[in-house]
Amino acid sequence: MSEATIWWLLAGSAVAVELATGTFYLLMLATGLAAGGLAANLGLALVPQMLIAAGIGGGAVAAWHWGRSRSPAPMPAQANRDVHLDIGEAVQVLQWNTDGTASVHFRGAQWTAIAADVAAMQSPGNFRIKEMMGNRLVIERL
Repeated sequence: MSEATIWWLLAGSAVAVELATGTFYLLMLATGLAAGGLAANLGLALVPQMLIAAGIGGGAVAAWHWGRSRSPAPMPAQANRDVHLDIGEAVQVLQWNTDGTASVHFRGAQWTAIAADVAAMQSPGNFRIKEMMGNRLVIERL
């Protein structure tokens, strides 16, 4: 079996494992393995093939990791509008209970709401859903 065939089998295996596990970094390593296969197809010796594969694969992993570390951290699921479509919707508090909760009518049902900050509990009014905490709405003043 030729060196190029081994490189291409390794690259294909890395892609297959990535599809089974969802680890995006394996695609970066598969890119390096494919580069090693191309180097073997060009007739380079084994050491340059390995250096090219390591350089391309390792560089791709490092670039991806660097790019992801520079992007802002994702919001937690309970406060992410992509997860809970109710985030940002308006509700009206008619009265605050003594335990710091309020009963609000939202989407045709009664929900228990808690204030995101204590100052908001001073008076009823219009609020915005900031996050979902279990089956409670965390609300903040508009």
